[in-house]
Amino acid sequence: MADEAVAARAAEPAAPKAKEARSPEAPPRGGGRGDDRAKDAPERPDAPEPTDTSDSADDEAGEREKERERAADRFKDRTRDPLTEEEGEEGPTDAAAAARARREGQKLLSSNRDLIGFDRSDIGQVHIGDINVRLDALRSGLLMRDGPVPAEELLRIRRTHIEPGGYVRLRRALEARRLLVLGGAPGTGRASTALALLEEVTRAGEGRENSERVRRADPARGVRELATQVAGGTGGHPRGTGYLLEPALDRPGTLPPDGMDLDQLASALAEQGSYAVVVVSVGSAANPLLAGRYGAICPPAPTRELVAVRLRQRLEEEHGDPVRGGGAGGPGDGRGPRDGDGSRDAGGGRDAGGGRDAGGGRDRNGGAHRDRGRDEHADRDGGEGRDRDSHRSTDRDRDGSPDGGGHGRRDGDGGRGRDGRAGRDGGRSGDRPGRGAGPDGDGSLSLLLERAAELREDPEVTEAVGLDDLRPAEAELFASLLAGHLRGTVSRAELLSGCRGLAAVQAYEWFAGVDRALAAPPPGDGRTPVRSGTAALFHPVAFRIALAVLGGASHSAVSAAAHLLTWELSVQSDPDSTPARPLFCDDPEADLALSRARPADGVVDVAGSEVTGRLIFYRGSALPAAVLAELWDRHFPVRAPVVRWLRLLADDPRPQVSMRAAVAAGELSVRDFEHGYAELIRPLAEAPTPRRRVFAATALDQAAGHASHRRAVRKVVDNWSLHGTPAQRWTAAMALGYGRCADSMDDTLDTLAEIGVRDDGEQLAVASLNVVRLLTLPECATVLRRLAAWTGHRREEYQDLALVSIVRLALTDVDEVLDDEPGTPLGDRGDWPLLLALAATRPELTGKLADLFWTALNTARSRDVALDALETLLRSASRKDGRAWTREGLAALLPALTAEEQDRRRLDWLLRRMMRDQDRPLAEERARALWRLAVPARQRRSEEEESHG
Repeated sequence: MADEAVAARAAEPAAPKAKEARSPEAPPRGGGRGDDRAKDAPERPDAPEPTDTSDSADDEAGEREKERERAADRFKDRTRDPLTEEEGEEGPTDAAAAARARREGQKLLSSNRDLIGFDRSDIGQVHIGDINVRLDALRSGLLMRDGPVPAEELLRIRRTHIEPGGYVRLRRALEARRLLVLGGAPGTGRASTALALLEEVTRAGEGRENSERVRRADPARGVRELATQVAGGTGGHPRGTGYLLEPALDRPGTLPPDGMDLDQLASALAEQGSYAVVVVSVGSAANPLLAGRYGAICPPAPTRELVAVRLRQRLEEEHGDPVRGGGAGGPGDGRGPRDGDGSRDAGGGRDAGGGRDAGGGRDRNGGAHRDRGRDEHADRDGGEGRDRDSHRSTDRDRDGSPDGGGHGRRDGDGGRGRDGRAGRDGGRSGDRPGRGAGPDGDGSLSLLLERAAELREDPEVTEAVGLDDLRPAEAELFASLLAGHLRGTVSRAELLSGCRGLAAVQAYEWFAGVDRALAAPPPGDGRTPVRSGTAALFHPVAFRIALAVLGGASHSAVSAAAHLLTWELSVQSDPDSTPARPLFCDDPEADLALSRARPADGVVDVAGSEVTGRLIFYRGSALPAAVLAELWDRHFPVRAPVVRWLRLLADDPRPQVSMRAAVAAGELSVRDFEHGYAELIRPLAEAPTPRRRVFAATALDQAAGHASHRRAVRKVVDNWSLHGTPAQRWTAAMALGYGRCADSMDDTLDTLAEIGVRDDGEQLAVASLNVVRLLTLPECATVLRRLAAWTGHRREEYQDLALVSIVRLALTDVDEVLDDEPGTPLGDRGDWPLLLALAATRPELTGKLADLFWTALNTARSRDVALDALETLLRSASRKDGRAWTREGLAALLPALTAEEQDRRRLDWLLRRMMRDQDRPLAEERARALWRLAVPARQRRSEEEESHG
């Protein structure tokens, strides 16, 4: 204990007298006392009377009293929250919300994914094992120009396309109006669905004999030119042709077609007996089109069905099947996945485990339902001779009409693999081979399918994929990886690496060449562009970046941050122009679709309270890290605006924003520590405001979480603590409080002590705060031993560091300093004072905790603050409604704290004062309960019994 631990001045008449205090020579509680020469140490009760005159004695006594008061005031100043410097003494800080936000941010970015290796000189392909995947086919905007769709591609579409929900409704709308505007996010299979629709309606229309009956229209020409071309019959296109148009609405200066343009095109198509599907991305530009009479949203195909069908095709290609004329992908199979792998349920949706066929049978492992009826369709003239009118009879099966039995589906949802297919097959009911039939009659294909199903559900594979749902191209690659691993051509490591690469490929698609269109002139269609080029172009990518940084925050916070970043990107791209920021053009649903995001109801911390809010996340744990890696590793010019944006987020008063941004800044610094340190960490560490310095400390700790950068971070923190500016030492102390920025706990405590005692304790407050934060770590006993040693140190600064830390330990709630999730012993006591939570959960530490707190109570300069802290602890025994709160912790701590008569008298005096408090009087019943917790019945005195029972 400190050398003045025996002081006991009578602050109030009822307070314990000095003569009741421990003698300086008495054995100290919890540690050795350094010496008796502290400035505010009282005179010994047995010291000889002074020989000076009474006036001189009174003057000296008065001076000592003033010095003790000044020491007490200095001590009280050091117990204030160091995070409130810019807001004043009473300024609130929400450390608990900051801790939760940091924890949530780390969860989103803690995957530490090893991205698949790209050939930097040729980013157009990925090579995994023996699998080559072209990325050009995945990138939006890389489309064939005006020309026919090859017959082979149409045949592949017929065989492999999986119908999304509402497919029949879309086909009927196209047949009725001749024109369909199909909206969806890029990569969701909207173009494949458009081709499938055009292939089906033209095969039943006037162009059925035309081998080039489906054509892609040049996106640069737009709807007006296509209408003119169709109406005039230019280009030599026969009647009954189907046109696929993907206008580039995101190109600066491009205006979307209006209703009259679409009506003109529909009229021209009707005159020629033709059809057209205009594919657009959801968003503010296309929303008027999708809301009109020709508009429709294209839902994505279900992930499980996509993967199951693609996987079966890959395995059948390996095994072959003469019964089916070469398997699912062979030329004799005109049905494809539309007859396979489980359809959607009656409500039009997919259940959690996959699909159900029309008879209710579920085929999780690619079982017998997938093979039913494959041979029935082998005689369809290579897939081209299907009856033109057969789709009308199958509407009962695919669109859920009353005649289709009890398994009708909303909007014609889902695939064609249903019981009751006789309408399509003309009543054929040939025998269906069992699963695994063919050359491997012993069922080896069946075994492979079962193994594939197990592999798909492997937790390690699921974690490596890191996507909630797969898009068609991703399902293709995933199925190839699974099939390659089952065939032995792809190792387990290559399989997991390839799965991790799926998110990286998505991030690559999102950012590659986004602003290339800015360099292209706008099309000359005779109208004046009214849309802002840069703001409209950069907002989708800004939203994805903001979601990667702030995932799990409120939707409004992410959207506001995205607009800030849109401004920064636009200014960086075109510094001579002021970016236009539309105020009423946001489309939250489009933002979600274009960014693979999902909303969720959750809680948001506001001014220390939790309120319900709408949160937003990526649909996949792998996407946040993949987006940041793609952004930082491949797009160097974007670093400057992103750094400016992160500095703005560092000033945000909401912990859900600033702390998540700090975690992301740490991850970006790991990818390029030189740049991150120079542009983010060091400038913010030297900032005048604590909020920015906390941001820098959190980023440093996040970098220290990576073994590759831990040594560098520790060197930075060590240099700042020894040679840095006061602001850098403050930041170093905050970084040390996380427990990862030094080689050991002893080194951490040594460095914090050096920071705290330097310059007459200028940084003692922040040092003590981070000593307390260390007490939530497993090495808590080491921290307590060091505090006991500091109380007996010869230097007053070390004593003060220990005493301030002890008092702060009693005043700090667990939530404010804990990194653990709820469910741990400490995490379940988030609103408890840390001192009581440790006493309740770590009984082996109760004696040390009581000794340290006793020292603070018996030291003159810390006594008043410690007594106030003890009162706070006592009032926390039960909640206002009478329910137990920290009673368990008090029951463990108080008996150890009141082991001697003087201690019990102090508790008796404090309880009396609390009962007489005019603002918050303590009920007599509660005072009695607290007294009984602290003092065993055999030790209670009669006069105390009268007051406390």
